[in-house]
Amino acid sequence: MPATDIRRTLVIGGARSGKSRHAEALVMATPPPWLYVATAEAHDGEMRARIAEHRLRRDARWETLDAPLDLAAALAGAGTGGRAVLVDCATLWLSNIMLAGRDVEAETARLVEAVSAVPGSLVVVSNEVGLGIVPETPLGRRFRDAQGRLNQRLAEVADRVVLTVAGLPLTVK
Repeated sequence: MPATDIRRTLVIGGARSGKSRHAEALVMATPPPWLYVATAEAHDGEMRARIAEHRLRRDARWETLDAPLDLAAALAGAGTGGRAVLVDCATLWLSNIMLAGRDVEAETARLVEAVSAVPGSLVVVSNEVGLGIVPETPLGRRFRDAQGRLNQRLAEVADRVVLTVAGLPLTVK
């Protein structure tokens, strides 16, 4: 698959591994305009700073759509007209779903179906959370397990999966 053919790509990696930068570069290798579907919610100063850092990397060729909870609905209208779509990130979306008390399995199924149906180029960013220690709390363990299952489901429907490690993209599918 050529580097500019991003049809349906999952970019996965650990925290600060370079996954968002790589995903942005993939999208920016296609003709603008581009759609950035953001899932983060700024509940504290540290998260506001992270969101600001991401926004600084995007210029006027990007449209931003906030979708912290209903990512499937946001994707339903995305990718039309040939513009590439970037979702950053599935991990924050999942934590939002869990904290809102929604049915994780049902929401995951809706998201995977929506990802499969996007007609154009789509890049989804997600964290690999299964390589570290076992979380101490029941909520942490439920989140880690749900994230692992979500990543597997997204990888199944992706045409390409890229693992980022120390800023280096490694194609695994």
